[in-house]
Amino acid sequence: MTGWWRAEPGRVVLRVKVQPRARRPGLQGVAPSGDGPRLKLAVTEAPEDGRANRAVCAALAEALRVAPSTVAVAQGQSAREKTIIVTGDPAELGPALERLA
Repeated sequence: MTGWWRAEPGRVVLRVKVQPRARRPGLQGVAPSGDGPRLKLAVTEAPEDGRANRAVCAALAEALRVAPSTVAVAQGQSAREKTIIVTGDPAELGPALERLA
């Protein structure tokens, strides 16, 4: 386990900080936060009607090479700091997550 993600049975839980309406979308490494490190992710979509949340889930699904339906926002739907759940085998997802940092 690292500071920004943890393995649980059948899934991993990610701590993410989102920058909506970014000029350059994409993963930006791990950034410190008031409550610990978070994966920083920029999306071009605005945080209206859940568009930024859907973009975050789609970007993570693509980066981890998993189906978009396996990625969901668990907490922080209207905040920049979010908790994301990725359903799947933590043994397979762990190495892919470490490459994102």
